[in-house]
Amino acid sequence: MGETAGHKLLKLLAAQWAKEQGYRTIGYEISLPHCGCRADVAAYRWASELKTVVFEGKKLRQSQAVIGSTAVFECKQARGDLFKDSCQTVKTQQELQKMQASRATLERLLKVHHPSAGLADSLFQEYESFDFSALGHQGYNRLIQRIAALQNALLGKTKFETLVRYRCANLFYLVTPPHILKNYELPHGWGHLVKKGEGLELVQKPQWLESSEGSRLGILQRLAK
Repeated sequence: MGETAGHKLLKLLAAQWAKEQGYRTIGYEISLPHCGCRADVAAYRWASELKTVVFEGKKLRQSQAVIGSTAVFECKQARGDLFKDSCQTVKTQQELQKMQASRATLERLLKVHHPSAGLADSLFQEYESFDFSALGHQGYNRLIQRIAALQNALLGKTKFETLVRYRCANLFYLVTPPHILKNYELPHGWGHLVKKGEGLELVQKPQWLESSEGSRLGILQRLAK
């Protein structure tokens, strides 16, 4: 089956939104390193940092290019696209909603008691997040595993979880029309962009992931091709 007009429009809007966020290298249907998955849209944002160099006995600050950041966008135009061939049930949805509420409460407490879990990033402070998995908190880890299992049951596949687990990019966004996805159904770690008018609105920020240099360069190479 060919691509629908609605799906193509969401991809175009995702690319435009990425460009507005400073991503200058963008492509469609890009295969991602290490995981065997293909992204509807992938984007690369170039970066630089100031370094001190010595020239004729004087110290100078120069801007030098460094490996930038990457973002992946998955576009779903209808609720059926998300839950195709899934075991969606009201019971599963209700349990998932309760688990997500428990996660939010537990994370608020962990931020207070474990501030060192914060992942400060001076380049992208707006995406500062916490890595609670590194704490070895058994209750939290079990909760995350249960949420992932419920989401996989609803979505009928594991692509969303796989992309995050392998850290194929720094940021992941789900792009949809309004009202097809409830907040608690959003895959863990993903941001949510919703079509609004002629553009997209960010309704949920993604979690910043430390993707390897190899993965980021791999996406850039695929975009260049």
